[in-house]
This record gives sequence, structure tokens and C-alpha cells, in this order.
Amino acid sequence: MSTATYTVKGMTCGHCVSSVKEEVGEVAGVTSVDVDLKSGRLTVVSDGPVNEAEISGAVKEAGYELVGVS
Repeated sequence: MSTATYTVKGMTCGHCVSSVKEEVGEVAGVTSVDVDLKSGRLTVVSDGPVNEAEISGAVKEAGYELVGVS
């Protein structure tokens, strides 16, 4: 099991959080997604390492920007 934390820019409401969770949750291997609106923190739990580009693409698909890895 692998856990990675990222920072997402541009989220302003609960709908934003839901969109990011839904898109990132569809990435192969992802088992859990947690998003904190206030901090912009995205925590992804997966079966194994997930390519950061795939996470970034999912965040972009939701309409936001991945700006950092914690």
C-alpha cells in the first residue's frame, strides 16, 4: 500500500472537492482519496505507487491544478 499527498490549487467549495475525489478515484490502483478544501491537500492511497502524471491529469480533468507534492 502506498500513500501520496499533493496540493491542489483552485478549489473553492464542496462541489470542487467532490469533483477531484471522483476523478482521482478513477485512476487505476487508487483505493482511497481524501481532499481537504481549506488546505488544498489531496491524499491518495493506492495498491502501489501511482504515476504522478496520472494524478495530475485526473485533477486537471476535474478542472483544477496540481501544484505540489508533499
